[in-house]
Amino acid sequence: MSTRIRIILAVIVILLIGGGVYVWATSGRESTDDAQVDAHVTPVAARVGGTVLKVSVVDNQRVEAGAELVSLDPRDYEIAVARAQAELGDARAEAAAAQASVPITSATATSNVSTARGGVAQAESGVVEAQHDVEVAKARLMTAQARQREQEANAAKAARDVERLKALLAKDEIAQQQFDAVVAAADASRAAVESARAQVTEAEAAIRAAESRLTQAGVGREQAGAQLRSAQTAPQQVAATRARAEAAAARVSQAEAALLQARLNLERAVIKAPVAGIVSRKSVEPGQVVQPGQPLMAVIPLDQVWITANFKETQLEHMRVGQPVTIEVDAYGGREFTGTVESIAAATGARFSLLPPDNATGNFVKVVQRVAVKIVLDGGRDPEHVLRPGMSVTPTVHTR
Repeated sequence: MSTRIRIILAVIVILLIGGGVYVWATSGRESTDDAQVDAHVTPVAARVGGTVLKVSVVDNQRVEAGAELVSLDPRDYEIAVARAQAELGDARAEAAAAQASVPITSATATSNVSTARGGVAQAESGVVEAQHDVEVAKARLMTAQARQREQEANAAKAARDVERLKALLAKDEIAQQQFDAVVAAADASRAAVESARAQVTEAEAAIRAAESRLTQAGVGREQAGAQLRSAQTAPQQVAATRARAEAAAARVSQAEAALLQARLNLERAVIKAPVAGIVSRKSVEPGQVVQPGQPLMAVIPLDQVWITANFKETQLEHMRVGQPVTIEVDAYGGREFTGTVESIAAATGARFSLLPPDNATGNFVKVVQRVAVKIVLDGGRDPEHVLRPGMSVTPTVHTR
């Protein structure tokens, strides 16, 4: 065998050995350069409006959670707190007065019912008494009228006797004494008639007086009945008083909520960092008037970064959650970090796009899709916080 053939065979063997080593070394690994560092971008916005008095941070400054970032003019909110406190005091005073009136109203209503019932009983008694007086007066009138008729009849008989005896006296057929006795009897009869008439008049007046008292007693009974009906609304009056007390208590709760809101607005006049991190995109300056919801800056917590790697769908066959990952960072000359596959997205990136593709329309061209894989760094692997969101990296997942 010639030397040339030996050399060719040696090269072929070396290539086969090298290819085998490469295949062995790269098998069980999936890598992509379509990956970048991600982190939470926490926006900081104004919760209340006002004029900016002070900005306590600058771009790229590290802040701790709860650190003061921006201060707004608090005077309007201090006035609102004072007004809410005054309204709460007024509402509590009204509630106390309304609550105190409940037992008073209950006791008064019960007393009014008892008094009204006694008035009704007294009025009924007055009506019965007045009716009895009317009946008695009518009976006396009938008696007086009968006596009047009797006296009038007697007077008429006496007058006729006087006329008869006057003629007999003229003929001297009777004695003067007898005639004088008849005249005296006639005069007495006329006086008795006048007396009977006076009694009739008196009895008629007594009837009118008794009827007037009966009318007044009837009016009194109606008034007493009205008072009783009014007093019998005591449960409704007590319920209305209790409802007013409950409404006053509700106004107290409403005033307490308004005071809490006013204090919260005053507290929000000082804008604080929601998380620890680096200040970015600061867009607020002293003297600026901001509105509720207006973004002022963002805070990025660099101690909570991760890698988002967009692997081809053909690379996911053996990829599982929990597999180790080696990450090369372009910004630091390929410096390596280690991590772990935390999760695999539920859909491809195209499916989450603004206009997802619809392969059921038009001509179809098969395109290999990419699926986002979230990779978290092993704890303490970036203590210097050198990784920044958006940096390009090359992760390699060890699938075996």
